[in-house]
Amino acid sequence: MKEYGVDSDNVEADIKILQGDEDHVPRYSVDYPEFEEATKTVLDDIKHEITSNINIEEREILDPKSVEKIKKDFLDTSERVARRFFPKLDDEQISTISGRLTHQMYGLGKVEILLSDDDLEEIVINSSDEPIWVYHKEFGWLKTDIVLESEEKIYNYSSVIGRRVGKQITNLQPLLDAHLPSGDRVNATLFPVSTDGNTITIRKFARNPWTITHFISPENGTLSKELAALLWLSLQYEMNMLIAGGTASGKTALLNTLTPFIPPNQRIVTIEDTRELNLPQYLHWVPMTTREPNPEGKGKVSMLDLMVNSLRMRPDRIMVGEIREKKQAEVLFEAMLTGHSVYATLHANTAQEVKRRMSNPPINIPKTMLESLHLTCVQYRDRRTGTRRTRELAEIVPKSRRKGEGVDLNVRTLYRWKPDEDKFEKIRDSERLIGEIKDHTSMTEKEIQENLKEKEEILQWFLDNDLKTTNSVGKIVAEYYTNEERVLDLVNENANPDEILPKDVIKELKKRGFRD
Repeated sequence: MKEYGVDSDNVEADIKILQGDEDHVPRYSVDYPEFEEATKTVLDDIKHEITSNINIEEREILDPKSVEKIKKDFLDTSERVARRFFPKLDDEQISTISGRLTHQMYGLGKVEILLSDDDLEEIVINSSDEPIWVYHKEFGWLKTDIVLESEEKIYNYSSVIGRRVGKQITNLQPLLDAHLPSGDRVNATLFPVSTDGNTITIRKFARNPWTITHFISPENGTLSKELAALLWLSLQYEMNMLIAGGTASGKTALLNTLTPFIPPNQRIVTIEDTRELNLPQYLHWVPMTTREPNPEGKGKVSMLDLMVNSLRMRPDRIMVGEIREKKQAEVLFEAMLTGHSVYATLHANTAQEVKRRMSNPPINIPKTMLESLHLTCVQYRDRRTGTRRTRELAEIVPKSRRKGEGVDLNVRTLYRWKPDEDKFEKIRDSERLIGEIKDHTSMTEKEIQENLKEKEEILQWFLDNDLKTTNSVGKIVAEYYTNEERVLDLVNENANPDEILPKDVIKELKKRGFRD
């Protein structure tokens, strides 16, 4: 069905997607040179020598900045020792051996090949009795031909992953939420909590995070330029927003995509269970993650703890990975009421469902607090085709009831996606959003509409020039905030954005193959 190559630390593998007559689902076949038994014996000796040559301190294991250095030390030492044991092999063969040794001693063995395949979104180990499963962007769920030899191997991989982020998984603490150095999110469980065996689920983090240019491009069509311009305006002027949707609908991806629209002179605190947000390098950003308790039940740092603490850090913007509990929502809306601009994700399928979930048990936020929320953006994923769309953008408009009955909230849909035509339809003009921006900025209705049109033109310029990295989009947005006329002149002339972009950003674009 498809064939392509993957390179992981100089270990090259051929990937084939196969569909046999007896297969219930397509197979993901990994083909790369296996070592003969005699070679494996020599490799055991090499491993012992590498272990004695590399000295890793505990502080280095827990330091994310040391990850690449440690890995490079493994590769260099493995290559040096392998050359002495195999003097007749060429450079390519030695590189392959050193890569395989690094995978076995420092990484996750054959799973490293799967982690290097950018076409995979999910890697799932259910037990040692069945092959690893993967979720492919094009073909959906596939069964691989990789089987881990024992439950102990799965447990060891889980332990390695946990130690690198200061977490543990044990019989007393059989659940683990963690992340790999690459940012990939990991969940692990131990038998007998998972009754068939130990499990590991890895949700892969985008190596090249999506930008607004990806979202509005015709190939993806996740949202329209008109809708994107309104979201940009909302972030620029600090409107509060919840991004809702089902599992894997693109909630966090959209939140991440909108971050370059935040002015660079503002402080941002992000709070997540596992790091998924990836903001532009130039932003004033403090990422924070929760921590599970140790086996004695001590040392836990919850999302609520971080949210309360973040209010003492003088943030301009607070981003929360996902709202799950009443206390989290209370602190979040308290932050809104005290003047912070807040963004978060929530599991809900419509804007009306967001209102019901937030205003009813178990979250049960009072409507007087809920009215500080301006926008709800709902993401949708078509399970049959895998396409993702912004299903709905709605504003929350408080409306007074009769005397003594308090306030009610009206959910007004501004844009809606029409699945039968695969296009975005404007339902009505904004009532509250545009009104508040008028109050905050003294802009007239006409000036706001002109500003939205300018933003659409800039977004089209992004498309025309294939600007698809977080730093390139963010740099131009930052320039727009400080020197609006210069950016608009370049857009109107359809000039080359290199006049604005720093050399390192241009280099990044070329490296990823976005621009000539």
